[in-house]
Amino acid sequence: MTSLPPSHHFEHEAMKTTFTLRICHLERDHAAYLAHQAFEEVDRLEGKLSRYIEDSDIARINFMQAGETLYITEETHACLLLALDYYVRTGGLFDITLGRSIEHRKEKHEGPPPAIEGSLIIHPDRPAVTCQTPGRVLDLGGIGKGFALDRLKQLLIDWQVESALLTAGASTQLAFGETVWPIEIIGAKDRQRIDLQNAALSASGTGIQGSHIIHPDGDEQNLPWKHVWLIAPTATAADVWSTALMLLPDPELLDLSEISMLFTEDESGIGARSF
Repeated sequence: MTSLPPSHHFEHEAMKTTFTLRICHLERDHAAYLAHQAFEEVDRLEGKLSRYIEDSDIARINFMQAGETLYITEETHACLLLALDYYVRTGGLFDITLGRSIEHRKEKHEGPPPAIEGSLIIHPDRPAVTCQTPGRVLDLGGIGKGFALDRLKQLLIDWQVESALLTAGASTQLAFGETVWPIEIIGAKDRQRIDLQNAALSASGTGIQGSHIIHPDGDEQNLPWKHVWLIAPTATAADVWSTALMLLPDPELLDLSEISMLFTEDESGIGARSF
């Protein structure tokens, strides 16, 4: 097994999880300075993307009234356009407009989740959202952390960092550079080791974020998998697909060309397939 080069480890609490950076090939003081700058960017993004921050872009969108148009930051606009694209690519399984249903599940309210209502327009050519009819509640929990990791990766590359591993809690890890990072995926009965390099690994499961995984049609059916892990080129893609595929008994019903490896866990253990 190839030994890992020395790295510096930094942590930061944001987006209701712990972000970590493992930065290689730099002196400690310089790495610490870059980590501080990177974590400031995470906080800035959270201030735009979190529905729970009163003056965030997403919170303001959720309170829009009919006929209003809201101009938002370029980052929020980019994240919304990606979410819309993945809504189409996942056949509607990834849907950021399920905020009311997510809240209904998390708060353990009785009865069926509230019906989805309202209509928003995300303008493709300018950073703006128009509310046609109110009622849609956006929640970026399934894409925001991956989006933030991808932004941090680009910042670190711009700052001449050669190699690093970036993580957002237990759900998403993003590696870049020449270093190969050994990662273990752990199921109820068994575990597997993978080597992560210049790619992202994301996990979804009932033990990680089950309350966030909602079927868009409102069906309270049991999830077909206990856990899903997958490798994709970006953290955004990995986050989205791991959430969507938790809802799909046969993953190959969708175009999975963006995924290189998929691990699914059911009662028999962890199964792997490559694409």
